[in-house]
Amino acid sequence: MSARVQQLRVTFTRGREVQYLSHLDLMRFWERALRRADLPVAQSEGFTPRPQIALAMPLAVGVIGEAELLDVALAERVAPSGFEERLSRELPVGMAIRAVEEVATQTASLQSLLRWADYRVTLAEQWSADEARERVRWFLGLESLPWRQVREKDVKEYDIRAQVADVSVARAERPVQLAMRLKADGTGAGRPEQVVAALDLGAPGEVVRTGLVLDSIQPGVLAWRRHGRFEEDRRS
Repeated sequence: MSARVQQLRVTFTRGREVQYLSHLDLMRFWERALRRADLPVAQSEGFTPRPQIALAMPLAVGVIGEAELLDVALAERVAPSGFEERLSRELPVGMAIRAVEEVATQTASLQSLLRWADYRVTLAEQWSADEARERVRWFLGLESLPWRQVREKDVKEYDIRAQVADVSVARAERPVQLAMRLKADGTGAGRPEQVVAALDLGAPGEVVRTGLVLDSIQPGVLAWRRHGRFEEDRRS
């Protein structure tokens, strides 16, 4: 395994041109792009070393991403600006880097830091803003809403209200658009098309993930919590 001396966090967009890439295809894409850019990506251990890269959360096929997150571990230091310039030259239409920042090499994984995902969902033309607002007010007023999701032979039952932090009408002109913040942590992940169904607003049109919200707790505090010591110290 090559030593990890630096970690960079990349914010990128996945546009309409590449919205049907699967999660596996996207990981392969980044591996190839980093290799073509000749960047010193740190490798994992084992008989088949792999680049040490990680996405925050798989983006569903067909969903556009405006601010996706990718962590890249490097075996040699590279200035974030130079990293962005070299990698950007290898990206196709539909993929673009919005920002590159350095994070601590010992920081928790992106997946463990993730708390919420923000979406913009376009409704079918038939729905007015007043109808959408009425359904949203009803939904947000609920304490819980048992939900049954069926996908092929898989049936999942859960409280869909608990997965929604907020939902509102973001655009009143038709087609109406909703903005929603959904749970995206280790206990579950909200699905925007299921929320639209629970609102009784039919099937959504375009779905865009506009951002990912990470826990702002510092890595040192997370380490203490993992050992069960932080809460004890706070009580003493």
